[in-house]
Amino acid sequence: MPRSGGPGEDLLSRLENVVGPTNVLVDPDVRGPFETDWTGRFGGPCLAVVRPRNTTEVAGVLGALSEAGVPVVTQGGNTGLVGGGVPSGHRSGPSAGPTADPTADPFAARPVILVTTRLDHLEPVDLASAQITAGAGVTLARLQAAAGASGLSFPVDLAARDSATVGGMVATNAGGLHVLRYGSMRAQVVGLEAVLADGTVLSRLSGLVKDNTGYDLSQLLVGSEGTLAVVTAARLRLVAAHGQRVVALVGLDGTASALALLDRLRRRVEGLQAAEVFYDDGLDAVMAHGALPPPLPRRFPCYLVVEAAALEDPGDSVFEVLADLDLDEEATAVAVDATSAERLWAYRERHTEAVAALGVPHKLDVTLPQSRLAEFEVAVREVVEESCPGSRLVLFGHLGDGNLHVNVVGPDPEDETLDEAVLRLVASMEGSVSAEHGIGQAKTRWLGLSRSPGEIAVMKAVKAAFDPRGLLNPGVLLTRS
Repeated sequence: MPRSGGPGEDLLSRLENVVGPTNVLVDPDVRGPFETDWTGRFGGPCLAVVRPRNTTEVAGVLGALSEAGVPVVTQGGNTGLVGGGVPSGHRSGPSAGPTADPTADPFAARPVILVTTRLDHLEPVDLASAQITAGAGVTLARLQAAAGASGLSFPVDLAARDSATVGGMVATNAGGLHVLRYGSMRAQVVGLEAVLADGTVLSRLSGLVKDNTGYDLSQLLVGSEGTLAVVTAARLRLVAAHGQRVVALVGLDGTASALALLDRLRRRVEGLQAAEVFYDDGLDAVMAHGALPPPLPRRFPCYLVVEAAALEDPGDSVFEVLADLDLDEEATAVAVDATSAERLWAYRERHTEAVAALGVPHKLDVTLPQSRLAEFEVAVREVVEESCPGSRLVLFGHLGDGNLHVNVVGPDPEDETLDEAVLRLVASMEGSVSAEHGIGQAKTRWLGLSRSPGEIAVMKAVKAAFDPRGLLNPGVLLTRS
């Protein structure tokens, strides 16, 4: 970027003094990957991408931006799916927005993207408390490896484990594959360090399980999507590592049968930690994208992947439940070794990348009461066809906690007719418009389908208390009004 002097250049120079010149990225080509989200549907131009390496530098960056009145968007591994970690206001990537007036101030209104990936300090596992402190930029895969090396396990798991970061997972209250057994990210957080918009540092990393001293600010920040503070580190609980694991993939005639099987497994299998559902149309996309063979000798309308893990082999109880169902041999595949388990899991975990290969998707992450999941699966197919005839729908998700991912390729990214129809269907069935991805900028207009006016008013009051000038992630979670 040519340097022309003026207030904006003074700000960039100040940021360079805080993090070093090589960590203030201003070239449009270099900024580009940070300005668009993983789906390709959301994004917009920023003033600069800034990469601090520690909490002190984060505080310095936020202090400088606060004084200048420049908004900031916090970004981790950029694996989010609702536009929560990129500048708001433009659909289908940075080039989709209106052309800027060449005579206008190039620094006005554009946010700075604060990337946390260099906050990657990982402390040794505290065996006495079964906890670990991780910087916001530590990837999930690295965290899991550190826990495993100490004979423990970090219980949250996502397909994006190699890219998703601790800070992003805290900010979105990530769920993933093992919520059925261990809960979401919120259940793993025992303390946080974070920086407010004005540079004030909040730190509570002692890991005390009992600490009733006023408001639990750490838990308040979990799931706040970067709108209240920038998370710089987290104190996280670890659990026992269960070395014996069994994974089964079962072909079924529909969602109702999958729910019935899940009910039996819950009652009879100790250590059940995952129950994932997908459908034959999604399997087509996965096999085509990944060049994978069919997982079973014949095809079925619906598939359930279940996993159980324990100190002793849980396989017998899983086999007993499957035997009671009197399924034919072509309907089941079971893995008791890591290689075979990874092969079976691929048919579920590769859905997201397979959908992205089809085009820019409308991704609607929703939760339904489990008693209405089968009804919803039928209804949402009808709603999608009515709203966008000829579009491609791929459904999959976490059957064990009622979370389905509705992915539709075909509608223009700017057209929200489909989103409106699906989310209103969800609300009519007493579901939530966001299960684990957050509201981001994708669903702000529909927050009222899942939260009352009183609840939203309190959220806005909390936002104003933490960030009175509205500089943190503007346009995310809450409307700008």
